[in-house]
Amino acid sequence: MTDINLPMILFAAFLAAASPGPATLAIAGTSMSSGRRAGLALASGVTTGSFIWSVSAAFGLGALMAANAWVFEVIRYLGAGYLLWLALKAGRSAWAGHKLATKPLPPTTAGRAYVKGVALHLTNPKAVLFFGALYAIGVPVGTPPGDLIMVILAVGVQSMIMFHLYAVIFSSRPMTAAYTSAKRWFETFFALAFGAIAVKVLTTRLG
Repeated sequence: MTDINLPMILFAAFLAAASPGPATLAIAGTSMSSGRRAGLALASGVTTGSFIWSVSAAFGLGALMAANAWVFEVIRYLGAGYLLWLALKAGRSAWAGHKLATKPLPPTTAGRAYVKGVALHLTNPKAVLFFGALYAIGVPVGTPPGDLIMVILAVGVQSMIMFHLYAVIFSSRPMTAAYTSAKRWFETFFALAFGAIAVKVLTTRLG
């Protein structure tokens, strides 16, 4: 693996996972509102989506998709629609505030949280572009499949640790206590953030 710039790949992936985005916002919100189990499940879903995009880019599917603009357009509109739905959901929760609901909503299950995480990352059009650029710059053409798998695992494990660490941090007692005391403000922030990202996805040219 002497020709593979693994430190650069891992550093770029670290910056991508550390920067605020739909995944980190969703993990934070779910961990604070529904607990550590749901937060970890959502983080696992995001990690699964990350692995899928990473494998796709490493073995050339990313380049194939980039050559077909309509695929990205479909992903872009699906992603924006899903983010807008999350924004609406957070907005409704913020609007309700501390009012007692006549029929309490069921708690988020681990299965639902996992599916939400997968859907969130698979409908992110920036993810496949990021991984495509990452492998194009850091991995030379003709790299053996075995070395590609090692890179995929290294990036995947690093992302998994970071995403799950977010879930642990945001489900801690101080964070859940802060969320409980200022639920309306947190949900308002999440609604505005998801909405802003959705608009950015819709208005940014991908190619």
